Amino acid sequence: MEPPYPPASSHPHLQALQPTHLQVLDESSRHGGPPGAETHFAVVVVSGRFAGLPPLQRHRLIHAALRAELAGPLHALAIVAKTPQQWESDPHVPPRPPCLGGSKHERHGDAAAGDRQSPRNQ
Repeated sequence: MEPPYPPASSHPHLQALQPTHLQVLDESSRHGGPPGAETHFAVVVVSGRFAGLPPLQRHRLIHAALRAELAGPLHALAIVAKTPQQWESDPHVPPRPPCLGGSKHERHGDAAAGDRQSPRNQ
């Protein structure tokens, strides 16, 4: 099965940002979806077009470039958007927090969910 997202080097929408460095990372395996789900991605985009723009504006440019992908099965997108000068001084990609997985009930403990009784059981 061919992945729905092309590698970074051939991604035409992100290439429109004229990146000097570009990474597209499939992080889906770190999350609870089925194998091959391709729903969680991170992008690292270094572009001179980001000069003078605050982080929110940089993210908006990336979201606009990935409009078609974001309309599909993509569930999560982590973005690192730097100017070439920022990348030269700090080529660090901050780690994303680990996936908590599951539902809110699983994250907060099943005991809390079990303490609530449905109106029928009261």
